[in-house]
Amino acid sequence: MSDPNIDAAYNVRNTVSPEVFDHVIAEYRRLSQVAVEGLRGFTGVAYDPLSEQKLDIWGVGQHPRPVFVVIHGGYWRMLAREDTAFMAGVLADAGVATVSIDYGLAPGTPIEEMVRQVRTAIAHVHRYGHRYGLDPERITVGGSSAGGHLAACTMVAGWQQQLGLPDDVVKAALPISGLFDLRPLVTSFANEWLGLDLDRAAAASPMCHAQQSGPPALIAVAEHDGTGFSAQSARFHQEWAEHSPSELFAVPGRNHYDVFLDLADPDSALTAKLLALIEQSGARRRSPLPQDV
Repeated sequence: MSDPNIDAAYNVRNTVSPEVFDHVIAEYRRLSQVAVEGLRGFTGVAYDPLSEQKLDIWGVGQHPRPVFVVIHGGYWRMLAREDTAFMAGVLADAGVATVSIDYGLAPGTPIEEMVRQVRTAIAHVHRYGHRYGLDPERITVGGSSAGGHLAACTMVAGWQQQLGLPDDVVKAALPISGLFDLRPLVTSFANEWLGLDLDRAAAASPMCHAQQSGPPALIAVAEHDGTGFSAQSARFHQEWAEHSPSELFAVPGRNHYDVFLDLADPDSALTAKLLALIEQSGARRRSPLPQDV
């Protein structure tokens, strides 16, 4: 049985009208289609032979470009990479490529498998990005809502070595309106499709694994977000700032859903902060670009 107080804190559908929700979700796909029109890229790139999940690459140029790996939200059970390329045109104009990834959705895919898939996507970009005109030493990861959680799962330490990656493979991160501690969801409506217990929720919670240094982070949250999301963003910023550079940014006038679309606006404060984060990643390059094999 779910806890009504937890449900109220995490049911962000109740923070906007059904009309607003439907409009914003439709805008994700529409603006993504507009953004990628005419951009050089590669679509349907398989990144994980186990799950056969795919990613799209947009905005490549003549020389290796820093890359923004973006992860869609949808409470781990809806949306797709085709809904999540609306920033590609803005970033391409700034010399940055966009990689939008799919991952398996609940309830068919357990949360642990989603995390594995997203980390495998990062490994694919790092190993093979130079083939697509990407700079594998300048990977920034971001995402909204469930995508914010999954982006944060690439920020923490302890998984990189298993995939043969450098500890600092992710040079910067932008989780937006994310969830960083899944334990409250065990007694929420969301557990109908997540099926978590407390141990599994803790294991999949970046908040429980934020005790070591990691990439600089911009932790963004909408001014009119759900109370659970706002509180978790503030807490995760506090935890992350103990060991790594971190900024908490409450985006004025935005709700849980339309805050993500600020990245489609070249003049938004969120876009400016993301570009600054990516620019700073250039100072954290580890080594020369690998040669193709």
